[in-house]
Amino acid sequence: MDREQELPENRASPTDTMAVSSSAAAEALVSVLDRVHRAAERSSRVPDKIRLVAVSKTKPVSLVRQVYEAGHRCFGENYVQELVEKAPQLPEDIEWHFIGNLQSNKVKPLLSGVPNLAYVESVDDKKIANRLDSFVASIGRKPLKVFVQVNTSGEESKFGVEPSGCTEIAKHVCLNCPNLEFCGLMTIGMLDYTSTPENFKTLATCRTEVCKALGIPEEKCELSMGMSGDFEQAIEMGSTNIRVGSTIFGAREYPKKSSS
Repeated sequence: MDREQELPENRASPTDTMAVSSSAAAEALVSVLDRVHRAAERSSRVPDKIRLVAVSKTKPVSLVRQVYEAGHRCFGENYVQELVEKAPQLPEDIEWHFIGNLQSNKVKPLLSGVPNLAYVESVDDKKIANRLDSFVASIGRKPLKVFVQVNTSGEESKFGVEPSGCTEIAKHVCLNCPNLEFCGLMTIGMLDYTSTPENFKTLATCRTEVCKALGIPEEKCELSMGMSGDFEQAIEMGSTNIRVGSTIFGAREYPKKSSS
């Protein structure tokens, strides 16, 4: 798993981005990238080694295209149907990340409908890993990069394997799923951010244990942690992959439920 040379392809320089577009979303992207660079510098890290996934959940294709035209190429979606509908309407050089809970019966439509799907960040059991591996093999596409999702907060409302079980799933992916590429661990911090530092520390501890079990250096195992409200803190605590939605695209717009 050689990740070092791939990471810069999915970065955009704040200066380059500013020159391309003046839309609100593009300006927000510039601001986020600047904050990423500042957080990286505070922790003596290389900014270009941190991937920004622009999460476009509930947002129209036109808004995604604005951010794309500003120079960004890495986007994420939470829902299979939404991603399957958006991807064909957007350029093929987008690197799509699926970051929501994935059910086995959604693997086929996801992989069939999104040829440029690069990552699934939400593998949390052997069953879904096996299903992804089998379908990737059946369509003959290149190996699919995956993160193992870990529930570091212990909240029942969150998906992810318990910290004690992440090594077993990571080993399963590496040893039994030749069509998947294990790239690291992912977590979602507490929504009120009160326990975010502990959640991120837990994921870092999980990485140490996983890398020891797999016999790989820790720099070969990414950490996907940090969203709009805590991405700077996540970077300072070692995140290599941050998922930022509302800070770039604005508040999410969910359909109103019928009162009937």
